Amino acid sequence: MNGVPTDIVSLRMSHCRAEHAASGAQYHLAVLYYRECLEAAERREDCRAVEFFALKLAGCYEQMGLFEKAAHFRALAGSGELPLLG
Repeated sequence: MNGVPTDIVSLRMSHCRAEHAASGAQYHLAVLYYRECLEAAERREDCRAVEFFALKLAGCYEQMGLFEKAAHFRALAGSGELPLLG
């Protein structure tokens, strides 16, 4: 399978890695893992998970001072539209 794994175990592992990185203020790593989560949630067509991970990404980008990117992910979380990633 090409791309991001969609199984729940892989999703959970990426989420745990992202949380750990964010708790250590390693936002560049947290963004990487949250993007994996967001892509997996999108492939699973799980709208609530997509919203959750988009908001997590927005929070990381805010911490990094990248407010335009943060606003983009906040808007995506609130839009309810798929696909989020192009």
